[in-house]
Amino acid sequence: MLCIIPAKGCSTRLPRKNLLPLGDKSLLAHTIEKAQSISDFETIFVSSEDTEIVNLAIDLGLSIPFSRPESLAHDPATIVDVVLHTLEQFEQQGRKYETVCVLLPTAPFVTASDINDAINVFRENNAKALLSVTETEFPPYNAWIVGQKDGWLRACFPDSPYRATKSTECPQTYRSNGAILILDTAMLKEKQGYQGEKIMPFIMPQIRSLDIDTEFEYRFAQFLYETNIQK
Repeated sequence: MLCIIPAKGCSTRLPRKNLLPLGDKSLLAHTIEKAQSISDFETIFVSSEDTEIVNLAIDLGLSIPFSRPESLAHDPATIVDVVLHTLEQFEQQGRKYETVCVLLPTAPFVTASDINDAINVFRENNAKALLSVTETEFPPYNAWIVGQKDGWLRACFPDSPYRATKSTECPQTYRSNGAILILDTAMLKEKQGYQGEKIMPFIMPQIRSLDIDTEFEYRFAQFLYETNIQK
């Protein structure tokens, strides 16, 4: 199994977020060290266009035989694009993998046990795709949007039977928490994506599902880490 840790250097909303410190090490270092504890990972690879990030990965014991193209470090490039590029580069070196696991440095509270459990769920269900999720804080059925032209509130899903239902009475919904993605590589290369595939959920608690993308979320992560609440 190949583990890919996407860590571009040119993040926009929170600059250089993958290198931000959490405790005595960076978000990237936390993720690399967790990945190194997973026996199923034959290869751990950090995909980045950034020299500082690549050098940190090498300092932590990883081999980085190629870098991510600059074009895949900017929108509209996706995680799928990054994974397909990584697989192609390894295949050119004669290295093929049946399965790939993607771990994001911005989900610092996922544990090694979570990763091992997700791998087991993927295998036990003969899944082609697995995505870690957590319960949504509020159901989307009665969400509002602001009209782009008139500025008035309107129902996001006006035809939903739950539009006027109390949140406690709506069906439970889930959101991706950015922690774990496991894919069958043959399926991924054939379909050039996984959204059309049956996706096995791996449900994680909210306390370990923080995905850092803003300054507020980073400060909240520091609070959780320093107070050890997430344990």
